[in-house]
Amino acid sequence: MSQWPDKNCAQRCAVCQLPLFDSGIAGLTSTTFFFNLTGSFIVASSTPSFSTATSVSGLIDSPRMRGAGRELLSLALMDARNHTLHLFGQYQKALGASNFVVPVLPTVNPPLWELGHVGWFQEWWIGRNMQRALGDRCAPAHARLASIEPNADNWWDSAHVPHNSRWALALPDADQTRAYLLDTLESTLELLAKSSDEDDALYFYRLCLFHEDMHAEALVYTAQTLGLQLDRPLLQAYTPAPMAVREPLLIPATAWQLGSAAGSGFAFDNEKSAHTINVPEFEIDAQPVTWAQFVEFVDDGGYDHEELWHPSGWQWLQGMANVQGQYQGRRGPRHVDQIGVASGAVMQTRFGQAMRMQGNQPAMHMTWFEADAWCRWAGRRLPFEVEWEVAAHTAVRRGFRWGDVWEWTGTTFRPYPHFKADPYLDYSQPWFGTHKVLRGASFATRARMKSPKYRNFYLPGRDDIFCGFRSCAL
Repeated sequence: MSQWPDKNCAQRCAVCQLPLFDSGIAGLTSTTFFFNLTGSFIVASSTPSFSTATSVSGLIDSPRMRGAGRELLSLALMDARNHTLHLFGQYQKALGASNFVVPVLPTVNPPLWELGHVGWFQEWWIGRNMQRALGDRCAPAHARLASIEPNADNWWDSAHVPHNSRWALALPDADQTRAYLLDTLESTLELLAKSSDEDDALYFYRLCLFHEDMHAEALVYTAQTLGLQLDRPLLQAYTPAPMAVREPLLIPATAWQLGSAAGSGFAFDNEKSAHTINVPEFEIDAQPVTWAQFVEFVDDGGYDHEELWHPSGWQWLQGMANVQGQYQGRRGPRHVDQIGVASGAVMQTRFGQAMRMQGNQPAMHMTWFEADAWCRWAGRRLPFEVEWEVAAHTAVRRGFRWGDVWEWTGTTFRPYPHFKADPYLDYSQPWFGTHKVLRGASFATRARMKSPKYRNFYLPGRDDIFCGFRSCAL
């Protein structure tokens, strides 16, 4: 790993002077950011009013970032890096003394690998990418410039470093990895300042911003998987809020443009191209299924009746009976320690702490199989992704609530018509046909990632993410 002359490389103080903001953001002329001793960017000097600072913060963490220009992207990239490093600080408190040793699991990465990969991805697609100005027309496999870290590709290239091998790598330590993240971000901001404001020129900056946000959420659900305790403010932020339970909504038939339209800013490749679908009238829950509703399924023996389960789901459920500690099979979503038959109480372990969940909180940490079984038991079905998207766009004022948990849909992840993979080839194409689509967002998702057009996707047996579901009438 390359070293700064000062052995305390992660503690050096670097200054990034941002260009002037757009004059439309009143009261803010320029802002200087320092990399402080804890490995975060902090505001050193600025001239904002409180309302202006609040509005800028709202902009850089809003879905409008898909169309953001250079100035806001600069701030958002630093905000994302701050968030990443703050979350990594939780791992350092819990695992630093053991050199970040975690078990080899198919759904997690070693924390130091995860951190380094974020910096590597940004350098690969921006600092080392000689075709970055071409946007999604960039050739995926063109020759790259050398990394500032000679071993970067051998450590952090997820396409060529097999998952299980990541635990055996001689990775740099936490201070060295933070220094690499600082180096790569400084390079990114310098190149961004010289970029044009065209969508093509900003494509990879936006991609890297959202990629880092995804890995930040992965750090949160990995902490849940590992049972790591979080600081109280984070624990509160990552606890789903109670919901006002409303009656299902009747959505009228419509001709809907599914997907992201060209010229609307950044779009992930699986959102393209936009196309029209005729959607019949349907009824959909106004909010995700609650714990009170899910307990009824458990109380009624839902986990014991094969006829309620998709064949692959029943096979998955029987396999759980052979897992150590679950000799009687699964009887509730993941991390649930108690799900009451008489009282309806649900005790779920949240970041290493047992918590009593409220009946009107969204039920979560269930597989697609469990969501599908509940719907069959209730005489309902999972929504198609187009139905979810129509409701999210048209029925919010009528009480359609989303963003508490990722929501399983009844749709298998497939390409839209005229799909063409973007340069990041591994993002969507390898997973078509095997994964299920989830829509919405969770309490751990950055607000700028919360788009009704966004398609998340996981294998139907995944339950480590913050996932729930809602239902539609048959």
